[in-house]
This record gives sequence, C-alpha cells and structure tokens, in this order.
Amino acid sequence: MPQASDPLHHIKAALSLDSAASSDFDLNPDVILPPGRKLRPAGVLVPIEIKSGIPHVILTKRASHLKHHPGQIAFPGGKQDEADADVIAAALREAREEIGLPSENVEVLGTLPTHETVTSFTVTPVLGHVRDAFDVIPEPGEVDEVFSVPLSHVTDPARFSVQYRRWQGKRRHYFTVPFGPYYIWGATARILRGLAERVERL
Repeated sequence: MPQASDPLHHIKAALSLDSAASSDFDLNPDVILPPGRKLRPAGVLVPIEIKSGIPHVILTKRASHLKHHPGQIAFPGGKQDEADADVIAAALREAREEIGLPSENVEVLGTLPTHETVTSFTVTPVLGHVRDAFDVIPEPGEVDEVFSVPLSHVTDPARFSVQYRRWQGKRRHYFTVPFGPYYIWGATARILRGLAERVERL
C-alpha cells in the first residue's frame, strides 16, 4: 500500500481534519481577552525530518537573553515581515535564518489553525517535510541549540501533562511534553498538543 511506504501519511491525514484555533489562554478560562486587541501575524515551521525511517521534529532552544520567550524550546519562526508574501514565507525565512534550513529543501505539507500567544502574536504553524539532510547552523545570539524529537513522542496525548506557574499574580496553566533534558511547554507544547489530538482522531 502507498501509505505503508510513506512515514508521514498519518500527519498528512491529520492535516485534513478540522480543529479550532488555540491560544496560550486555553487552560485559563478566567482570563478575559480584550476584544479590540491587536495581534501581529507570525509563522513557525514545524520541520519534520526522516531519520532511519522514523519522523523527527526539529526544535530549537532560544537564547536566554532574548526579549520574547528566553531560553524556551521553540519552533523556528517569527513575525511576518513586509517582504514576506505570507506567514508560510515568514516561517520558511525564519527557519533559514535560525537553523540554516534551505527553503527549497522543505516540502510544505499544510498548516494548523492559528495560535494566539501572550506576547500578542497570532502564530500559524506550518508543517514541512525536510527532504534531505542539511548543515545545521544555529543563528548566533538567537539560538543556543538545535535538536530533534521523535514525532511519535509529541503526537501522543499521553505524553502531555498540565502544569502551572505564577503569571501576573495568578496561576497560569499550560501543557508540557518533556523529552529527555528538554522541557517543552507553552505555545510550542500547545501547538503540538493540537496536532496530537488530530492524530488521535485518525
């Protein structure tokens, strides 16, 4: 069967399902967001590479001095610039700048619903298949580390848990999906949780 020879067939099938947009406030129903708030468009790439026949997701550890999300585990990505045609172009450009991933080496598989962050971005996750191995070049001053996690780990709902910490004087709950020494949480974990929920529905 064609599906058996395609390690990404379940991800492609999951992308065809419908789901709602998400936000950093999903687990905090007491937070009331102002209706007139201005959100800046951004795109993140969820880069999937095949290693020994097994799909892995490439992630980064952000530099500890950055203004937004310092030291956190994140997808390569960032805000959409005027020169970007759309959020997909922004995600591909940022991946090229942050980890040295050539845009022509990425087959865009599709997008997930947007995710609103506490930093006032509306983020579009772009799933992309990294066709060939490439030389990883972390962006100096922006990225401390580039690593990969088996896709099966971050698309298994049982791997996720809900934690909390104090934020603006209140408890803020969020998803986590730890992997080895990497504490994956916040927006990155919420986006992956949304993908996991789709995979579970197949």
